[in-house]
Amino acid sequence: MRHLIEINDLSVEEIEELIEVAKDIMQHPENYWDKCKHKKLATLFFEPSTRTRLSFESAMIELGGDVIGFSSASSSSASKGESVSDTIRIVGGYSDIIAMRHPKEGAALVGSIKSEVPIINAGDGGHHHPTQTLTDLLTISCEKNRLDNLTIGLCGDLKFGRTVHSLISAMSRYKNIKFILISPDELRISEYVKKEILDKYNMDYIETKNMEEYMDKLDILYMTRVQQERFFNEEDYLRLKDYYILNESKLEKAKKDLCIMHPLPRVNEISIEVDDDPRACYFKQAKYGKYIRMALILKLLGINYTRRKI
Repeated sequence: MRHLIEINDLSVEEIEELIEVAKDIMQHPENYWDKCKHKKLATLFFEPSTRTRLSFESAMIELGGDVIGFSSASSSSASKGESVSDTIRIVGGYSDIIAMRHPKEGAALVGSIKSEVPIINAGDGGHHHPTQTLTDLLTISCEKNRLDNLTIGLCGDLKFGRTVHSLISAMSRYKNIKFILISPDELRISEYVKKEILDKYNMDYIETKNMEEYMDKLDILYMTRVQQERFFNEEDYLRLKDYYILNESKLEKAKKDLCIMHPLPRVNEISIEVDDDPRACYFKQAKYGKYIRMALILKLLGINYTRRKI
């Protein structure tokens, strides 16, 4: 039995296998309709979510399985004081696999220690979000046809953004990756990410406040939301929330094959005028999430499938 708590729980070879399976599911969905028949996924979401929770649920349903769970802590026994560990042990008796989101860092790891079924971390505070990273990798693979030799701009909340931390960690294992880290001083990438990933693996990166300065160099532009729920000070949030707004004028010097990504939800950081730009990939990115989660569920449940080489 295996869990997925952070992206580095998977080898590069396993990630490539998941991407291949996800692509095969996209092309031949009928081959997977009953792969999880009589299996149940429990979605335990102690924190609000739309894309992640619904993509997990639709993934299991499209594999022929069933879904149980809750969408907020207030609708679970957590509101009575039950521990994460106890919740996991109980729900594990009702399900075959669990996807859990929690506002506290490390909650998924704590839950996995006592779990008798596979645990998938669907986001733990500002720490890890491995299935969003798998979604990002599938998006890049589909849109750019490679996962190496890329210049990636990460823009916005780089301090609290767990999707940013996980993506940097994943891309550190591929060749010739350069990061342009775009943020205000208050939201710069955390020192532990620099020390434990960027510097440790001698990654090429530049920090800047100016979104447009390196726009013409980017293969990927990964926008992020300034997350109100991560701020203790309302005044700081209001001051920073609209620091970067991507619009068509800021894309004038960008490459014609730039891939614009965003883990969503967006607030104001991408103007709706960009939605019609062929370089906008964030809605496709959300859809790719369903397919990679289907592949992951199959893998963690140990269900055999026929994999066609892509």
